[in-house]
Amino acid sequence: MSADADIARIRELRETLTRHNFRYYVLDDPILPDAEFDRLMRELEDLETRYPRYQSAASPTRTVGGQVSTTFSAVKHLEPMRSLANALDEEEFTEFDRRIRARLEREPIEYVAETKLDGLAISLVYEGGTLVRAATRGDGTTGEDVTANVCTIEHIPLHLNLRSPPVVVEVRGEIFFMSADFERLNREQEALGAKLFVNPRNAAAGSLRQLDPKVTAARPLSIYCYGIGHAEGLTLPATQAGVLDYLRSAGLPVSPETETVTGLNACLDYYRRLGERRATLGYEIDGSVFKVNDRDDQRRLGHVAKAPRWAIAYKFPPEEAITRVLDIDVQVGRTGQLTPVARLEPVVVGGVTVTNATLHNEDEIRRKDVRIGDTVVVRRAGDVIPAVVRVILEARPDDSVEFVMPDSVPEQALTQRIQALIHFASRRAMDIDGLGSKIIEQLCRAGLVNTPDELYGLSQETLAGLDRMAEKSAANLSEAISRSKQTTLPRFLYALGIREVGETTAASLAAALGTLDAIAGADAETLQAIPDVGPVVAQSVVDYFADEDNRLVVQRLIDAGVQWPLIEPPAAVESRFSGQTVVLTGTLESMTRDEARQALVARGAKVTGSVSKKTDLVVVGADAGSKAEKAERLGVEMVDEAEFIRRLETA
Repeated sequence: MSADADIARIRELRETLTRHNFRYYVLDDPILPDAEFDRLMRELEDLETRYPRYQSAASPTRTVGGQVSTTFSAVKHLEPMRSLANALDEEEFTEFDRRIRARLEREPIEYVAETKLDGLAISLVYEGGTLVRAATRGDGTTGEDVTANVCTIEHIPLHLNLRSPPVVVEVRGEIFFMSADFERLNREQEALGAKLFVNPRNAAAGSLRQLDPKVTAARPLSIYCYGIGHAEGLTLPATQAGVLDYLRSAGLPVSPETETVTGLNACLDYYRRLGERRATLGYEIDGSVFKVNDRDDQRRLGHVAKAPRWAIAYKFPPEEAITRVLDIDVQVGRTGQLTPVARLEPVVVGGVTVTNATLHNEDEIRRKDVRIGDTVVVRRAGDVIPAVVRVILEARPDDSVEFVMPDSVPEQALTQRIQALIHFASRRAMDIDGLGSKIIEQLCRAGLVNTPDELYGLSQETLAGLDRMAEKSAANLSEAISRSKQTTLPRFLYALGIREVGETTAASLAAALGTLDAIAGADAETLQAIPDVGPVVAQSVVDYFADEDNRLVVQRLIDAGVQWPLIEPPAAVESRFSGQTVVLTGTLESMTRDEARQALVARGAKVTGSVSKKTDLVVVGADAGSKAEKAERLGVEMVDEAEFIRRLETA
């Protein structure tokens, strides 16, 4: 590329990034995935390095991304709120560590590692321990006064839990949505016919910037605090870890994932471990943040225009990417559900090349207005099936084609039966050796089998009459069908094809409740108290067993002789916990949450996942959150871990 073309590209990138910064920080309506924004920003940084004379203090590479809207009063920060530099791969993070070691002339370096939350940065100013002002980051120098709205967030204390609070202390944190709360908010939006939020960060920003504080109060926002800006009448701890301990002692929420690590390898190990647990945290993160622990070292290292030199965000591989819809067709699942699928230009998302993405159903296609030829954002989180998140309307071509959902798919009902039976007979389900897809298709097309229970009524003579089925093969298959009657409860549950219930969930259900009757009769709240069972899975199980046709098939399978060994749950004994409804919250040091649950069940208690007026006791571990606060509001008895252990031992 020529120098003239490079200079033109610098101008184009600055304009593009400024426009998208405005959409992200001010309008709360982003259209670019973070990874694409980071890529454009890195391209601009490289070009500005190549052409120093064209560097500008107003460039997006030198300024904090946010701007101050005119909706709220402007507030000047007591100290600038800078953003963080990014490392997009291990090589870039290793280079960051090398620079720190070189500047400090010491190794290894001790860091504080924490989650990079995908939320909205906030400044909380306390005077004499009382919250007097809350402001968004804005452009880093000036933010928006959102005090009235922040005061409605139950996780943010209006008064610090300190005997001798400082004259002034400015706390920095990140406001965000827990994943379950975000999903519930979007369901409520959909029920009202209102616009759905694109992602939890967008929802958090939109909820905080409401003109009516009552709207903010109705939305369950959360916060984790991570630092202190300005302080008067306070001698700050010597380390970043000490600052976090101080925030905790003041009653401010701090991420429980924070660790102190030493050296490059320990940092990389934390990043790897956090990435593996990312999907189970219950809130969205897009990387790890590493900060030099020693605050004197932080001051020595200083900062550049928009970010401190002593901290960096090491981003995870992007879960979202941009690609184009080549076509849309329909798939029939084993339960007969019709699912439209987008065929895509290949794109790498989360380290995997994606060529297909689910569009869920016709309503989703209409709501998102996905058309053939569109440029779209595709998301793949963990092992979740890739999905089209949204359309980039700015890039829609004139010849895009609307998709028309067919009224029916040829042989839909037959296909449904075939897919359900293939799953039922598969190796990880009922494991009927020799009953492959071609034989199942023959049986279904001949009208010999419609439901799984009818497999057990097939005679050897009937099987021998199938195409290419010799007597010996028919005898072996008949024996395999008969042998499959001896199974396990987890296999049987998985074989039923209950939506959202995989092998792991089936095993958890069986281990927790012990019998099919208990599982079939459980309500959603009981099911959600089981490990690996969330609200979507719980409702799916309830819906399955509420269907009369499903119950008839299950009963006919049992009548046909399908059986499994009984799973004996721990015998409940009469104790002080007998008949009590108990909720566990926070982290226990002496045992895991599952061990605590089992101990309670063995003593006759019912363990649930949510606090209500019917709750008898809440066991509060370290870093407990909203459940403890709700229990306090409802007047439910709460005990700490030490008292809980004492009661267990004396029960």
